[in-house]
Amino acid sequence: MSVQRVNPPELSPPAGFSHAVVATGSRVVFLAGQTALDGDGRVVGATLPEQFERALANLLTALAAAGGTPADLARVTVYVTDVAAYRAHAAELGRAWRASAGRDYPAMAVVGIVRLWDEQALVELDGFAVLPD
Repeated sequence: MSVQRVNPPELSPPAGFSHAVVATGSRVVFLAGQTALDGDGRVVGATLPEQFERALANLLTALAAAGGTPADLARVTVYVTDVAAYRAHAAELGRAWRASAGRDYPAMAVVGIVRLWDEQALVELDGFAVLPD
């Protein structure tokens, strides 16, 4: 399996994402949306950064259970109920990402939404990864 991150010089320099990811491999893992739910199904964390860390940990736990690592992530979508808050906490969220998933960023998008399934949830992450045989 190989993952190549592509960031053309003609585009704005990426910060916390890659413009494109070329992945070759034989197994694709589709990761369901993960919020800040604990093992009992309760949303934990009162702030966006706290919930982001837990949602990311949940996403990476599902990925690991499927045999993958953060470096295998090809695409992640972040859904937030407050884009302004996401931007305000971007540096902190970036630190949380790097601490858990490293500096090999997948292709990413942040999408503002009205609300998530659990009313207390502020953020949800989903994505897919490409794993070797």
